[in-house]
Amino acid sequence: MQEDMKAKQAELEAAEYTGSAAGEMVTVKMNGKHEVLSITIKPEAVDPDDVEMLEDMVAAAINATVKQVDETAEAEMGQADRAA
Repeated sequence: MQEDMKAKQAELEAAEYTGSAAGEMVTVKMNGKHEVLSITIKPEAVDPDDVEMLEDMVAAAINATVKQVDETAEAEMGQADRAA
């Protein structure tokens, strides 16, 4: 059972998750270890007169992705616990 949990944990850490903000103007990809793999920003999101909005979109996209990673891990590990 413990080996199954370790295998599931490794699988979750290797998985890639994507989150976005502002209608996908900013997209973040990260792995299950919460390491950011890439950030994509559409050119129309860049307004030199409003850098603060871009910063907010990047933060929102990262937070959305972290939430997705955590919710997936919680659901998957919960299933593994119930199966045990």
